[in-house]
Amino acid sequence: MGTAKEVAEQAERDDIRLRWLLSAPALLIVFLAALGPLLIVVVYSFLTPGNYGDVKWQFSTDAWVSVLFERDVFDDTLSFATAYLSIFWRSVSLSLATTVLTLILGFPTAYFIATRPDHRRDIWLFLITIPFWTNLLIRTFAMQEVLRNDGIINSALQLLGITDHPVQLMYTNFAVLAGMVYVFLPLMVLPLYASMEKIDFRLVEAGYDLYATRFEVLRRIIIPLVTPGIVAGSILVFIPSLGAYVTPRVLGGGTNLMIGNLIELQFGQGRNWPLGAALSITLMVIVMVALLFYVRNTTRSDGAHG
Repeated sequence: MGTAKEVAEQAERDDIRLRWLLSAPALLIVFLAALGPLLIVVVYSFLTPGNYGDVKWQFSTDAWVSVLFERDVFDDTLSFATAYLSIFWRSVSLSLATTVLTLILGFPTAYFIATRPDHRRDIWLFLITIPFWTNLLIRTFAMQEVLRNDGIINSALQLLGITDHPVQLMYTNFAVLAGMVYVFLPLMVLPLYASMEKIDFRLVEAGYDLYATRFEVLRRIIIPLVTPGIVAGSILVFIPSLGAYVTPRVLGGGTNLMIGNLIELQFGQGRNWPLGAALSITLMVIVMVALLFYVRNTTRSDGAHG
């Protein structure tokens, strides 16, 4: 019979072994459902495109080269793939603009809700979450009704005499940006509200008592306290908007593609699965960089508050 220490160590080992056994089904599902498809995409990115949209099991790095470069058909020289780079730039710039605009609109909205009486906050939150009850495609078509030539905006402009003819809003970067701001705005409001409802507004009153202006109170008290909500909301908006597919497809037409549309074209009409896989991995890397930025900033915020 072992000592009490040995018995305790054996019990701890048995407990760890039991935990691994209980976690095995979940880990297997995660591997098969997440890591498995990702591994397939990585493998496909290093293969040769087939003739009918499949792949040939021949190792090739052409797909990764094609992400940034294009090969001349005559002298086989490489040059920057300006078309792909412009799509990447459009995707990143529109995603950043979407994040900034949702922050500008979402911050006062969240502040308004957080400063309402407790029995009214649920009503306002209910109104914010209503769009999630509707399919994304339906919401995008609703924006199409607002932006098209005979839509609400153009009809109002002509009724007020501001313009004589409809303004081309559809199938532009503005239409894509407006659609993504509308779709992703609740994802910004909710994290901001979660941070703002924890604020002790006596600090705000103290700032006014010390003759601080509204801007100084906002900059020195409110914003530092809600920084985790700002970072979380920005990541929640930036990541899905970067990979958006439906909104750019419907509101941008075929001339305002984003990364998601480009990937779909490679797997569909382009019949270049390795290039589509390489573009997908590139998009995932961009998203991972954004997530690392989020983790780094939230860790700093937690350390500062601690």
